[in-house]
Amino acid sequence: MTGGRPTVVLLHSPLVGPSTWQPVAAVLRRHGRAVAVPDLRHVAAAEPPYWPAAVDAAVTAVGPGGSDVVLVPHSNAGLLAPAVAHRLAGLGHAVRYVFVDAALPGPGPDAPLAPPDLLAMLEGMADGGLLPRWTDWWDPADVAALLPAAHLRAIVEDQPRLPLDYFRRRVLLPPGWADRPGAYLRFSSAYEEEADRADALGWPVRHLPGGHLHAVADPDAVGRAVLDLSG
Repeated sequence: MTGGRPTVVLLHSPLVGPSTWQPVAAVLRRHGRAVAVPDLRHVAAAEPPYWPAAVDAAVTAVGPGGSDVVLVPHSNAGLLAPAVAHRLAGLGHAVRYVFVDAALPGPGPDAPLAPPDLLAMLEGMADGGLLPRWTDWWDPADVAALLPAAHLRAIVEDQPRLPLDYFRRRVLLPPGWADRPGAYLRFSSAYEEEADRADALGWPVRHLPGGHLHAVADPDAVGRAVLDLSG
C-alpha cells in the first residue's frame, strides 16, 4: 500500500442493492474512513455479458489517482472483485481485498456466475427471461430470519430483477488476481469452503457468526471486522 488510510469500496451483489452495505458504510465513516458504495443494479439492463457494467461502475466510483483501496465484495460480487481490482491497479491504485461471505473465484482464466445446481434452479424460475427478485427465490420465513424487520423492506425494494442470461455467463479473471493482499470474513455456513480456500491462500480468515445479510443485521460488528482485516 502507498500509505495513509485507504478508501473502503463496498461492493454489493448485483442480485441485491447498495442498501445491503449502507449501514456498514455509516459505521466506517464514523471511524473516519473514506467509503464508496457503487450502485451495481443497472447491470440488469446492461448489454450481455452484463458484468463489465458492474466493473465500470465500481471503478468510476473510486476514480483516478494513486490512492490505496480496500475492495470489500459481498456474495456474488466476489466474482467481480478481481476484474475491479485489476482495473483500479491500472489507474495507479494499490488494492487489497476483504471478501465478506462472498464467492471466491479460482485461479481462472474465468469463472461461472452461477454453479450448475443454482443455474438449474434459476432456469425454472425465469419469466420472460427475467428472474424474480433475490428475496423471492427463497422461503419468506428464511428471508425474514436474515434481517431485522425494520430493514427488510428497504432490502426488498432495492433489488433488481436480473436476466437469467446473466447467470449463464462467465466472468474473466486477470492472471494472478489472488496474489494481492487479501482477507476473508465469513458469516454463514454456506461460505465455509470459500473461507477454507482463502486460508489456503495464506489470507487472514475470521468467522463472525450470522446470516448472509449480517452486514445489515449487525453493522457495528461487521464494520469493526472489516477495519481489523483491512491491514
